[in-house]
Formats: sequence, structure tokens, C-alpha cells
Amino acid sequence: MSAGVFFDRKAPHTPTEKDSENALAKIIILGAGPMGLAAAWQAATDGHAVTVVEAAPVAGGMAAHFDFDGLSIERFYHFVCRADHATSQLLQELGLLNQLRWAPTTMGFYFKGKLHEWGNPIALLALPGVSLLAKLRYGLLAWISVQRNSWPALERLSAKQWLTQWCGAEGFDCFWRPLLDLKFYEYADQISAAWIWNRVQRVGRSRKSMMQEEMGYLEGGSQALVDALTRSLETMGCTILLGQPAQRVTVQAGQVTGVDTAAGHLAADFVISTVPVQQIPLLVPGLPEDWKQKYAAIGNIGICCVIFKLRRSVSPHFWVNINDPQHEIPGVIEFSNLRPTQERIVYVPYYMPVTNAKFAWTDDQLIADAFACLQMLNPAITAADTVAAHVSRLRHAQPICDVGFAAKIPAVQTPIAGLQIADTCFYYPEDRGISESVRLGRAMAASIAAEQANV
Repeated sequence: MSAGVFFDRKAPHTPTEKDSENALAKIIILGAGPMGLAAAWQAATDGHAVTVVEAAPVAGGMAAHFDFDGLSIERFYHFVCRADHATSQLLQELGLLNQLRWAPTTMGFYFKGKLHEWGNPIALLALPGVSLLAKLRYGLLAWISVQRNSWPALERLSAKQWLTQWCGAEGFDCFWRPLLDLKFYEYADQISAAWIWNRVQRVGRSRKSMMQEEMGYLEGGSQALVDALTRSLETMGCTILLGQPAQRVTVQAGQVTGVDTAAGHLAADFVISTVPVQQIPLLVPGLPEDWKQKYAAIGNIGICCVIFKLRRSVSPHFWVNINDPQHEIPGVIEFSNLRPTQERIVYVPYYMPVTNAKFAWTDDQLIADAFACLQMLNPAITAADTVAAHVSRLRHAQPICDVGFAAKIPAVQTPIAGLQIADTCFYYPEDRGISESVRLGRAMAASIAAEQANV
């Protein structure tokens, strides 16, 4: 199913006493992030009895909000691109499409000690310290990447190989190396070209014109979508268990039978798991050993995301890429330049393997390091401009999509009848995002109805 495929809209129904006995099947969804909630929505819409099991005390996963000194804001930044059709479709079904806002945004590039405008042809040509040939090669790659709908050959190349072929060594070192090195560290040279191409394509296709980028946000943030989904699921008679980590998926005679939790056993005809696949070998002991090894072989890195509430803006840009040896930070996101807030909201993400020494840094160490980077971008910022600071952490935040990654992803349907497993790496080469989570979650749930129809 492609990202452009839409589901027929079905209005939620009011549950009755006979809903459970009339349900087509009992389905348990593991994980209440966007993928899990979307799977639950589709399954409930199709008439199944649905239970969502979530280890965290709140729903939303990486899209969840927190109270940031009186402001409800995402723990990790999110934005909407024009190509995010699955998000738009779900918002329409939930009656939230009128809360989707589009805003012109700009990019910056901190290079050779100065913040430059970025993200359009004029800014590219005006950038000092880089040869005209490197600039032209970079621009050509960006243009072609946006135009192409598929690029199968990239599955056999690393991002470093592909980017160097197109941009040359100078262009790679200037525009791309810091972004890869400071996100994937020791894995940087192994990252798939298909993965980086898709990121360029997605953002590029959100442009209103060659000169103007345009991004979207939801009034009330991602929490508005999470709340609408959970309310609708409850209206349809679904059960959402928060703070209830799944302990084991139970299997009998090759058929899934349910899920064990600390509160007891939950029987099910079907189970859809959306938790990080690194947890699957312990969570599903009944899987064949070769399947457990497939999940265990998929690498992942963590994130420590520093969030600032400031009285002063860092820059006029939504996104600033950084190439500077003073700071091991590839970029910062001034979210309030997309979604208006009273104070300025700035995210400084530290993606890294959890074995990296920085992952064990204290919140104060991360905040101090990130704030020094903001002062580098804007020397006028002082400690007095900080209203609040927070650090969000996650151990499984970004799949390591290396060369040939598509062949390493197991099938969504496992050898155990009734058990589907997927997480954010399963929509590769697309990167993590709410839209792709929604698309895949709904597709998994819809496949149950299709399977039953063929029986």
C-alpha cells in the first residue's frame, strides 16, 4: 500500500451491550503511539473488539506531550509535510482537518562561524567558502531527488558513496558529513542512500515553490491527534490500558492466543505489535529462533532531546543545520517559528547510540552544552533569556538503516497465525513520522478484515 492510498471514511458508532459478542474478532494492539492508535482506530472501525496495551502512563509514544512550564508541547518535535496524505486523511475522519495549519518556514546553515540563509537556490549560490561546482552539484542532487518517485539502485549504495558521487568530496564534507556523523556516529558510513534520499524528497515536496518551504502543524500540537484518537476509541467501546507493559505474547499450536500483563492474561484472536522490534525476542518467546535473530539484528539509536523555552528568538529559521567543530550538534529546531507560542520553543536533539558517553550525561550537562550552541548561533542570548529547560530521552528513537536494509526487514505477518509485528523501521525507506505510522498501522488492521473475508 502506498502513502497515497486512502481509507474509506467510516463514522464511529456508539457502543451497545452486544458490541463485544457481535465483534468480528478480539484484537490486542501493543503500543499506544501513532502506529498503535491508528491500528486500533482502523480495527474498531472495521467492527473488531480492541484492547490497546501501553507500557507508558500516557498514550502518544514519541508524539506525546508534556507540561513544559505551563505549555503543552511535544517531547520530540513533529511537523507535517504536504506529502503526508495518511495524516490528512485521518484528521479528516476525526474532524480535525480544519485544525491543520500551513506556514511558510525557512532554513539556516551555520558554517564557518556565521549563520547563513539556506534552503533555496539563491542562498545556495551565495554561501561563501564553497566552490561553485560543489554548490551546483548539491543543487542538482536536491532537484533530482525531489523529482524521482523511486530509486531502487540506492538500496545498494551507502549515503556516503551516493552523496560523494553527486556532490564530490567537498560537497559531502560541507553539506552532509556533519549530519550523518553526529546522528549515527560509528554507523555513519553504513547508512543507506535510499534512506537519505527519501528524507530529501519528503521535505523537498513540501515546498510551496522553489523559493518557499511550507510546513504544517496541528492546532494544539500532536496531542490533539492523540486525544481525538483515544476519545474516539473509547466511544467505540475499545479498552486502552496505560501503564501496563506487555510481558509476553502467548501462542498455542502456532496460533496467537493473547497477551500476558502484570494484571493478568488478555485473550485475543489477533495481536498487532508496534513496540520496538528489539523487544520482540523476549516478548514473543514462541517465535522461531531465526525470526528472533532477524529482529535482534535491526540496530537502533537513542535520543536525548533538549527543549528550551526562551524569551528571545535564536534565529528566524525553523531549522538550522550546523557545520562547526565547536559543537557536536548537527542542527537545532526553533519550533515556535512554525507553531506560534508565547515564548520561543527550541529543540536541540542529540541522536546517538546509547553506548555513546553523552547518552549518560546528566540533564544539566546536556542543557549547558545545548545552550552554548544556541549562544554560538545568536551571541545576544544570555542565561536570563531561559524561562525553562527540559530533556526528553528515548532508547529506541531511530532505526539504523544500513545498506541493503530492505532485505533485512522481516515480513509484517509472522509465522505465528494472527500475529503481526512492525515498528518505525518497517516503512523504510521512509523515515520515522506520524503519517507513515498511521499508514502502516491502519494497513495492518485492515489486513485482518481482508483475511477474514477470504475465509
